[in-house]
Amino acid sequence: MSFKQEQKELKRPDELQKLGQQALPWMEHHGRTVVFGVLGVGVLGLIVTVAQHLGERAELHAASGFGAALTVLDREVNATASPKEGEDPPFKTEAEKDAALIARLTEFRQANAGKKAAVNAALPLAQALLREGKVAEAGPLVDEYLRGADPTDPLRPLAYESKGYVLEAQKKYDEAATAFEQLSREGKTDFMKGMGQYHKARMLELKGDRVGAATQFQQVEAAAPNSSAARLAKDRLGLLAAQGVSVVPQLPPPAGFTLVDAGR
Repeated sequence: MSFKQEQKELKRPDELQKLGQQALPWMEHHGRTVVFGVLGVGVLGLIVTVAQHLGERAELHAASGFGAALTVLDREVNATASPKEGEDPPFKTEAEKDAALIARLTEFRQANAGKKAAVNAALPLAQALLREGKVAEAGPLVDEYLRGADPTDPLRPLAYESKGYVLEAQKKYDEAATAFEQLSREGKTDFMKGMGQYHKARMLELKGDRVGAATQFQQVEAAAPNSSAARLAKDRLGLLAAQGVSVVPQLPPPAGFTLVDAGR
């Protein structure tokens, strides 16, 4: 391109200038609409931010209320003890304690519906209802907790145990065994893993498979040695043996052999 051609091009308005010249009349006509639109987006963003902040505060407040409701669990059960000054009196029975816990958690959940803490409160409420034999009320609460609680919540294994109890009470032994299997898989301790397998063995026994139950009880001792679950399984094996079930003692694994948890 020659010098003259360059000068000629420089004298022509560039594309940005053209767009600016075209935009001025449009802005004069629509300027207020654009400004209010931009402000509207800004206000909406502010509202969302404030709502999130208030939501976080509400969740923190609910979590605090959940902790306060659970203080019922700290009160001892003693039919003869006298109340100490400034403290709530002891419960006379475990049933009275469960009734108080159910009342507190029910009230808390109603006041905090939709909040994370209310979902978490569904589990201890379900467990208390199970202890009272109210299976029909406990089942939906366990399911609510499992649907809504954090997947990493350390109480999830206990929820699967509770679900197993609900299904067992409904005589759905195969489904209960599946729930107890999940307890064994997600349990973080030998005791919890062993309890999952212990309950699975009980389901076999309830179905009439006493030989299969005995074999499963023996696996509990292998998977969770020296745990409370292993001691429970050993007691159950003793009862089965007394009923005439042939219980073959398990041989210790050979050197260098690693036992694999049957719940995995």
